[in-house]
Amino acid sequence: MTSPAPATTALQPARQGLLHQTRAVWAVAFACVVAFMGIGLVDPILTSIAADLDAGPSTVSLLFTSYFAVTGVMMLVAGWVSSRIGAKRTLLIGLAIIVLFSALAGLSGSIGEIVGFRAGWGVGNALFIATALSAIVASASGGVGGAIVLYEAALGLGIASGPLLGGLLGGISWRGPFFGTAVLMAIGFVAIVALLDRTPAPSRKLSIADPLKALGHGGLRTLAIVAVLYNFGFFTLLAYTPFPLQLDAHQLGFVFFGWGALLAISSVWVAPRVLRRLGLTATLAGVLAVVAALLLAMGVGIDAQAALIALTIASGAFIGVLNTAITEAVMVVAPVERAVASSAYSFVRFTGGAIAPFLAGKLGEHVSAGAPFFVAAAIVALGVAVLALGRRQLAREESHGEIEPAPAAVVVPLDGDAAVPVPRAA
Repeated sequence: MTSPAPATTALQPARQGLLHQTRAVWAVAFACVVAFMGIGLVDPILTSIAADLDAGPSTVSLLFTSYFAVTGVMMLVAGWVSSRIGAKRTLLIGLAIIVLFSALAGLSGSIGEIVGFRAGWGVGNALFIATALSAIVASASGGVGGAIVLYEAALGLGIASGPLLGGLLGGISWRGPFFGTAVLMAIGFVAIVALLDRTPAPSRKLSIADPLKALGHGGLRTLAIVAVLYNFGFFTLLAYTPFPLQLDAHQLGFVFFGWGALLAISSVWVAPRVLRRLGLTATLAGVLAVVAALLLAMGVGIDAQAALIALTIASGAFIGVLNTAITEAVMVVAPVERAVASSAYSFVRFTGGAIAPFLAGKLGEHVSAGAPFFVAAAIVALGVAVLALGRRQLAREESHGEIEPAPAAVVVPLDGDAAVPVPRAA
């Protein structure tokens, strides 16, 4: 008797359909790549900005703090806006805001102006990113898992190419990367106008309080707290490492390109295999422990430039697995619309992105060059403890088939009122 072929799960995408997407999906994915470039774009020019505008590491790190703090808060508003004017209009408004404020950042004459314009950039970033994820999930072939892998691929490619573009343009002037982003986002704007059909507003209008209420769900709350602790380490590495590395803009661009390339590869090809083999909880606990160990090693080897470069690049492989694992879990763990789950999760996790760069700069200036990595390692390790405390809740959901394959199908709510069965492997 022939055994039936295993069905596709939410965390095991139908890979045969992953690359066969509509032009509209590719247009949104391209814009996602450019949006995520903004995360690592300023990395290679941090030292140049500091030297040119006479600012210390903690002051320059405010470029990240203002960006992520505003992005996090605006995540609560993004669903409210999208549910009233529709996904396409929200995407376009977000892109237009990014074009405006990235161009203004390039025209800035002081560090305070750049920090302020990065905050405005964060408004557009939140509107775009929160809506783009749900738009890709709703439109892409390959089911929920395939859509999220496509989204994570765009994230990885954007994070990888951002430092490379920042290094190339930053070698000419620190203003170059900001103007480059404005041009690329304008291209993304035109692509979405031309290729993405008009999307009607959802039948249910979301409130700003909906994401906060969603955090009352134990599984989502656990994942959000773990994410904020892990992102503290992630953004310490991203925002502070350029200073102890002591490289020029081109060299920093190549280092963080290698880091981002590993992040992209592990997000798309490694993470699904690891999840399938180990399960969600074991994957998260194991990789969090490895990232904490890498940050600890970076603190110990702070004066060894070659070791610091190698550890920075290697960390991308593990950060990619964490990004995919947490994002996929969030999309299926909470019994709320995906837009609400995404907003709630992003609101919490970007807190780590906002606090970490500034604190890392202060620790580097007033304690020691390695102190930011030691603190980040301890905070990421705390994520393992939080995961252990929430293990029972996540294990119950795994046993119900919401995260790992189970014999029966489960129902995952879509962005509107409907719900569809997601088949699970036997």
